Amino acid sequence: MKSFDELVAEADAADVSGWGFGWLAGRASEERPPWGYARLLAQRLATVRSALDLDTGGGEVLDEAPYFPPTMCATEAWPPNARKAHERLAARGVRLVLTAPGAGLPFADASFELVTSRHPVSPAWAEVRRVLEPGGCYFAQHVGPASAFELIEHFLGPLPAERRLRDPQDEAAAAGAAGLAVTDLRTTRCQMVFHDVGAVIWILRKCVWWVPDFSVARYRDALLALDQRMRRGESFVAHSTRHLIEARR
Repeated sequence: MKSFDELVAEADAADVSGWGFGWLAGRASEERPPWGYARLLAQRLATVRSALDLDTGGGEVLDEAPYFPPTMCATEAWPPNARKAHERLAARGVRLVLTAPGAGLPFADASFELVTSRHPVSPAWAEVRRVLEPGGCYFAQHVGPASAFELIEHFLGPLPAERRLRDPQDEAAAAGAAGLAVTDLRTTRCQMVFHDVGAVIWILRKCVWWVPDFSVARYRDALLALDQRMRRGESFVAHSTRHLIEARR
């Protein structure tokens, strides 16, 4: 294994834009939910006339679909990701819209037959219902409660209140309150394994909301403690939670 400083320098220099995770190959792994979101998404996109993908990141998951409907739009709020998504998807006829966090969706009422999202920042249920056609469907995979919290709490300490956020039943209730009928809700818990401290640094740089004030200098002692464990052959294990949700207007 490379030295601590070498791993730090390598992870600090690596690109973290977009939603690809190839840099972690051989350094970390994560189980995938059993339902296969990308495959199910592709099936649904092939059966509708219009669709909107929210918080598309760099467009990586959307681009896996072999077929898009005649009207295909996507939104992204972080400019580096939006640029990657445009580069990846524009040639396939996807209209990419840069949005502002917390702002309404820049589309007319009843614009889409299908609205999708993989790991939305915060579901805006009223806006989803507004842009869906009557009878239209929202289909998404959400991050669930306490996802990766073993790692997050290694740096921030216990977060009991935050562990209760993103509860799938609460989200289903919020969707119902906005006028959507939830027709499917599935949950799962998947293992995440980190093999070197560089993988931890890279994921915390990419998922900036996990440890919002993260820097190597600020958390050097915590990183060194992880590095020492990993050099003894003890990988760091955390768990992600996910839920699949489908709702109809």
